[in-house]
Amino acid sequence: MKYYIICGEVSGDLHGANLMKSIKRLDPKAEFRVWGGDKMHAEGAVMVSHIKARAFMGFVEVLSNLFKIFQFISLAKKDISQYNPDRLIFIDYPGFNLRIAEWAKKQGFTTHYYISPKVWAWNTKRALKLKKSVDFLYAILPFEVDFYKQFDYKVYYVGNPLMDAIEGHITNLNFLEKYQLGAKPIIALLPGSRKQEIETILPLMLEAIEPYKTNYTIVLAAAPNFDTAYFKTFSHFSDIHLIADDTYNLLKHSMAALVTSGTATLETALLNVPQVVCYKTSFLNYTIAKLVIKLKFISLVNLIADTKIVSERIQNELTVSNIRNDLDKLFAEPDRANMINAYAKLSKLVGHAGASDRVAEFIVNEPKG
Repeated sequence: MKYYIICGEVSGDLHGANLMKSIKRLDPKAEFRVWGGDKMHAEGAVMVSHIKARAFMGFVEVLSNLFKIFQFISLAKKDISQYNPDRLIFIDYPGFNLRIAEWAKKQGFTTHYYISPKVWAWNTKRALKLKKSVDFLYAILPFEVDFYKQFDYKVYYVGNPLMDAIEGHITNLNFLEKYQLGAKPIIALLPGSRKQEIETILPLMLEAIEPYKTNYTIVLAAAPNFDTAYFKTFSHFSDIHLIADDTYNLLKHSMAALVTSGTATLETALLNVPQVVCYKTSFLNYTIAKLVIKLKFISLVNLIADTKIVSERIQNELTVSNIRNDLDKLFAEPDRANMINAYAKLSKLVGHAGASDRVAEFIVNEPKG
């Protein structure tokens, strides 16, 4: 069969690639045409648009790129019509994918949505629009199933695909030697994968860890969609090690991490690394977000657990002194032990590996009723 997949972020590319592997086991003759990234391309997909071209973040940046976004939407509709896939699959990326799903449903395509849009975070009535546009919705957060029940919308809980990626990862036992990292404990910096968030948050991270350079090795995880030379332009970058596209090995060898809010916070927790969650955006973006988003927490770690496990330093609270104070707590007992214990409970909530295989089974065979 022919499969058409649309994602818009680095995490979506990872989950899309794993989903492709699972689909190919069930359908060896599967053909893929995608809006994705390097990992999906490596799995043999024909690329329509790379995620690098569509990395828009925040209300302001989206508004300033509306014309370009509408061009992408138009291209997607035309390309889907010409390709006429047997299965149309959306992965997260709701601002774009929900528009395409609504159109596709009217055109008679059966729509599959993997990684439910976070409509529970704001404007929850969008769930009704989702119900009209998406035939099969696959949730990866345990509380989402109950959320959609109030809209009489049957969704399928498949577990979290991060468990697939983590379980499938093979640790490089020569990691420290490979990157010449020495014997000192490692503090990992995960500044995100979008230029806007990197340029806002990374300078604060780099300044905050200056006093730690004597006793710790500082390693920055560079997103694969950036040239490593880009990161070296930041001040306070001296004595920082830079590692590209090897984040899991880095985390497995780290004592603590500073992590920009997003999927990486959950990955860091599932790999048992104590962390400080960091987030900052423009004043206008933050003001708008505060008006529309009504959540107790920002990190997936705290949201899934429904309690505070990790420190969240957001906007004006993201200061050099606060980051240092939080880091110091991560190195001391009992805070460190308490966080690790909480991670174990979180892992049980997230569930077992196998999300990619479960979703592939649904997509290839399409459940009845």
